[in-house]
Amino acid sequence: MFIALVVAAVASLGTPLITSVATTFHVSLDSAQWTLTVALLSGAVATPVLGRLGAGPHRRATILATLAIVVAGSALTVLPLPFAWLLIGRAAQGVGLGLTALMMGVARDHLPEERGTATIALISVVSIIGAGVGYPLTALLAEVGGVRAAYGFGLFVTAVAFLTAWRSIPAAPEGRSAHVNVVGALVLAGGLFLVLFLAGQRSLWSRHLTAAVILAVAAVLLLCVWTASELRSKAPLVDVRAVRHPAVAGANIAMFVGGSGMYLLLTLITRYAQTPHSAGYGFGLTTFVAGLVLVPFSVLGFVAGKLTPRVRRLIDAPFLLAGSAVIVGSGFVLFAVARSNLAELLVAMGVLGFGVGSFAAAMPGVILAVTPKSETSSAMSFNYVVRSVGYSLGSATGGLVLATGTGQLFPNDHAYTTAALVGIAAMAVTALTAAALARQRPPEINPTAATAGVPSQGRSSR
Repeated sequence: MFIALVVAAVASLGTPLITSVATTFHVSLDSAQWTLTVALLSGAVATPVLGRLGAGPHRRATILATLAIVVAGSALTVLPLPFAWLLIGRAAQGVGLGLTALMMGVARDHLPEERGTATIALISVVSIIGAGVGYPLTALLAEVGGVRAAYGFGLFVTAVAFLTAWRSIPAAPEGRSAHVNVVGALVLAGGLFLVLFLAGQRSLWSRHLTAAVILAVAAVLLLCVWTASELRSKAPLVDVRAVRHPAVAGANIAMFVGGSGMYLLLTLITRYAQTPHSAGYGFGLTTFVAGLVLVPFSVLGFVAGKLTPRVRRLIDAPFLLAGSAVIVGSGFVLFAVARSNLAELLVAMGVLGFGVGSFAAAMPGVILAVTPKSETSSAMSFNYVVRSVGYSLGSATGGLVLATGTGQLFPNDHAYTTAALVGIAAMAVTALTAAALARQRPPEINPTAATAGVPSQGRSSR
């Protein structure tokens, strides 16, 4: 859980430091934005590869090597080097995002069933609330000691994470395949890179529409080629056949749509809080104080992560997902109708955190109930790639909707209401998709799922 928290917090370091980076390195804000974007891109690309490596006998070595890359990247962000080296360091830090699914594999292999289930749920939660932990702390360090001090914090915690893994991570069980489809990995990396790049570059669509369409077509073609090659491969990077099972496919659709909505609300609240009073709304919060707005998100997200495994004994995981989506939707409703004072924003952020925490904790139960132990890392890696794409889409959607209601400098207040309505629709689709999963049964070709360390979906189907 500590490793999952660290890699999530470090990957989010770019968010509060964009302005400081632009000032320190004398680059534009668009260029400084890449300190966040490049980490998310490298994480999405590395996640499926690490998931396959983690499913083999070299999981411990994979974890240690990945953390070593993250530590090296953290060192590059601290050293007095040009801006290009900072981007390389941030890309190396982002690779660590792929470790979350491997941590789930470790928990499922080496902990008793009940404890493993609860631990996997918490790992899923802390991988999301890590941003809420790192945001205010790094913003404070940046205000006090500059951008290098904030990145120095990342170097310290990643070094501690490496030592923690060295001492505590056991070897994977024997008898597993270590083969990685290198060509498939490169094709998938290219497709994911284009998808996330296009989602994060709104100006490309408005200024160079033809180029954006060409890149979008190329991304679709690459992902289609990858899917076809995975279906023919004897050792696929991701078990596409398992992903096609209605329960797994539905869970990933819910993750994609729900992730878009969740990240949209997170973006709306933080941006609204930092908008100056001169815009006619907003609170003009500094970066550090705006980071404190995320505290209710992290605290209630963690509380939800602790409660969800207990509630899971009474309510099936698909219905938990649906209920979590409804909770997030209620956060959108609160933001849409009540944001005249900071307390209302804090309440909406807390509701969002609780909904996201319970959603993240329930998701592994849906997927792993129909997944053998040996495929834990690979299956959850695919789910986290879907989540990353969903987050990028949510961020892009928020920017697009707000841009349509922009005044001279800032969006009009009603643009936030419009964006909230879009989010409500997204969470309604998520809730309906998740509820439909309750009718799905585990695949008959997966007899090892019964020993997966997660309560059987077959029992919940009854």
